[in-house]
Amino acid sequence: MNVDKLSKRLERVSTYIPGGAILADIGSDHAYLPCYAIKEGIASQAIAGEVVEGPFQSAVAQVKESGLEKQIAVRKGNGLEVLTAGEASAITICGMGGSLITRILDEGKEKFSGKERLILQPNIGSQFIREWLMHEGWELIAEEILEEDGKIYEILVAEKGEPKKPYNNQNTEAALLMGPYLLKGQNDVFKKKWNQELTHWRRIIKQVEASGNERSMEKKEELSRLVEIVEEALER
Repeated sequence: MNVDKLSKRLERVSTYIPGGAILADIGSDHAYLPCYAIKEGIASQAIAGEVVEGPFQSAVAQVKESGLEKQIAVRKGNGLEVLTAGEASAITICGMGGSLITRILDEGKEKFSGKERLILQPNIGSQFIREWLMHEGWELIAEEILEEDGKIYEILVAEKGEPKKPYNNQNTEAALLMGPYLLKGQNDVFKKKWNQELTHWRRIIKQVEASGNERSMEKKEELSRLVEIVEEALER
């Protein structure tokens, strides 16, 4: 992967960046995404944010090597603290767990003007992001699921709007867990992911039952409920 050829997941993320956007890529690592977005004429300006010294220096070096110092500001800081309020019109946060992405959004929500587009690519735990978006008044406008190098990734895109709209006429519990748009489409990658989850959960349930540990029964009930939700959703 480099600034001219992104990984499949980041290339798909880039397609959701509005034309002419001021992009903030949080946890930018080597700044491949902002460099690509500028070079391809997608974004007009960009901010690459990094909290860790090594990746921060890598981003600085990559932006300089690409000759994009005038268009991309590389900033060191935690989450959205690298931004001034309303500075970015599109914010990407990729390659992290859903709970961490949610924390970054929540801790930095004073930086939002309400006109941004959020493009989020969690590796796991996308349901935490969906729950946060709904609670905070963000409308999920698109979702994508894809497989790359044997790993499954989801992309969630949101703007301020009607947070309950994507969940109309759906089982909200299932849609928050699995994704309202992904549930409607149910492509092969989606089915693969959730069948893998079912296999994993059933294995844990059997282990809990075999242990006879009463304190583990709460876990069994929780997983049994998830199995029920997913099985019903996949049967549609």
